[in-house]
Amino acid sequence: MENHNLNINRIGVDSKTKKDDIEQMMKDVDVIGHRNTMAMNLSGGNRRKLSVAIALIGGSKFVLLDEPTAGMDLSARRKLWNMLKNYKHNRIIILTTHYMDEADILGDRVGIMASGSLICLGSPLFLKNRFGVGYNLTMVKKSKEVNT
Repeated sequence: MENHNLNINRIGVDSKTKKDDIEQMMKDVDVIGHRNTMAMNLSGGNRRKLSVAIALIGGSKFVLLDEPTAGMDLSARRKLWNMLKNYKHNRIIILTTHYMDEADILGDRVGIMASGSLICLGSPLFLKNRFGVGYNLTMVKKSKEVNT
């Protein structure tokens, strides 16, 4: 996927390039085949893709995405990740996710929350080095009394 410059350095969408920008964005988020489908008739995954496209199309410098890949199959998630990586330049994108692999791939900085509080913040590499020391597993075996 190429890094398309959809006139990101401007505010709003230029009426001269609007149609081309929309066409390119629909291709990039892979909903071009549904161009004549009403949003309410799209699958959940395609609605999410459309929402991402709408958030990015105006050249916004600040974009908030709430679990943009929830409910998508792995292939669709990967395509959207690649697209977001291409469009994140010159923007601040805050993304919420439950997928650590998604945070690792897309995040320059990752914050982890528990019970509504931010418990750590750093680059994916910093967090892996600091907290990714492995797993602790504790097993308790109940003893069975054997009648002899």
